[in-house]
Amino acid sequence: MPHNENKERAAPNQFVLAQQIMQDIAGFLSSYGTFILAMIGAGIAGGLAAGLLGVGGGIVIVPVLYMVLSALDVHADVGIKVAVATSLATIMITSLSSARSHNKRGAVDYQLLKSWGVPIVLGVILGTVLAAYVRGWVMTAIFAVVALLVALNMLFRGKGAKVMDAFPNQGVKLGSGFIVGLISSMMGIGGGTLSVPILTAFGFEIRRAVGTAAAIGFLIAIPGTIGYVIAGWSSANLPYGSIGFVNVIAFIALVPLTALFAPIGARIAHTIPPNMLRYAFAIFLFATSARMFWDLFG
Repeated sequence: MPHNENKERAAPNQFVLAQQIMQDIAGFLSSYGTFILAMIGAGIAGGLAAGLLGVGGGIVIVPVLYMVLSALDVHADVGIKVAVATSLATIMITSLSSARSHNKRGAVDYQLLKSWGVPIVLGVILGTVLAAYVRGWVMTAIFAVVALLVALNMLFRGKGAKVMDAFPNQGVKLGSGFIVGLISSMMGIGGGTLSVPILTAFGFEIRRAVGTAAAIGFLIAIPGTIGYVIAGWSSANLPYGSIGFVNVIAFIALVPLTALFAPIGARIAHTIPPNMLRYAFAIFLFATSARMFWDLFG
């Protein structure tokens, strides 16, 4: 008789436990369903942008993540850093996929990668250290201003315009790599936003610049992600599912889609006229910059 009573008591307890689990799942989906759907859209757009423009997808992912986190009442100072860090984490995968596609078409300059490798990594290290201490609005402002300047440069520099046929000396070459790493790590981008206009200004053909930029993104993303995990390890008010400043939920939602759509973007890049590619890049950056300025002053 006592044995049967124990069974009868166990059944309701199991039911209550199952009900509690369902309520927890429903609560999670209610809070983060919009977040996950937004990440799906950002993953598709970011992957296409990565392959098409060599920008690592961060130019799409950072603003989307930032806006979604703001909607979830994550403080702006924390939100922009989580957006930047998570974007860099996804770029580890996206840039590798995009670079592989461009490499098949001979559009990756390995000599430049060798010479830019060290200065880029040094720039990334400094950028992540600074990001740990500056206010969030500073990083938002950097994102908006740099995106606007690059868009203006790409739009008005003129058809096929270039400053020189090559880098004038090693100082300019290495310094350019350092700046690309520094600013990219504070913007959460893969380097294409800066390296593409720099390389085309110094005589690189646009498709080769885009292909090389995709590989540069990988050099930026690895130390950048590690740096932001360390920098945010003891930070308060991080959104659910974060390791340091990297949000694992967003990473899991974004990575498969960005990796899937990056090769599609790369194929498109090699089928359209170079001028159209440059103008698309500029328009894309104008829209992104406007969105970030709105967040600063709207």
